[in-house]
Amino acid sequence: QVQLVESGGGLVQAGDSLRLSCAASGRTLSSYAMGWFRQAPGKEREFVSGISWRSEYTFYAASVKGRFAISRDNAKNTVFLQMNSLKPEDTAVYYCARQRQGTLPARVGREYDYWGRGTQVTVSS
Repeated sequence: QVQLVESGGGLVQAGDSLRLSCAASGRTLSSYAMGWFRQAPGKEREFVSGISWRSEYTFYAASVKGRFAISRDNAKNTVFLQMNSLKPEDTAVYYCARQRQGTLPARVGREYDYWGRGTQVTVSS
């Protein structure tokens, strides 16, 4: 069993930065690709970013590319999402998830088997 806990969310102004963390317990995250997803009120969950377990591959949604950066520290069983130049449209609950299998990070939620409870990010204009 794997438990994922996100932290680092909050209320910020447009243009500010936040760094989200996803800490895992129960089992190591090594050997698994990890992803960040988000869900805004009234909208479907969407892929934000993914990273392979050795960090050689990182993928981003077009809406966040160039502003967000995903990273991981396997020794600390933690994945990060650095979010810069935040916009009001980035407001959402952000979730981290462990990919079921595969090297390349997947962009669809069904490829992930463990999810955190999420952390709220609110960006005011």
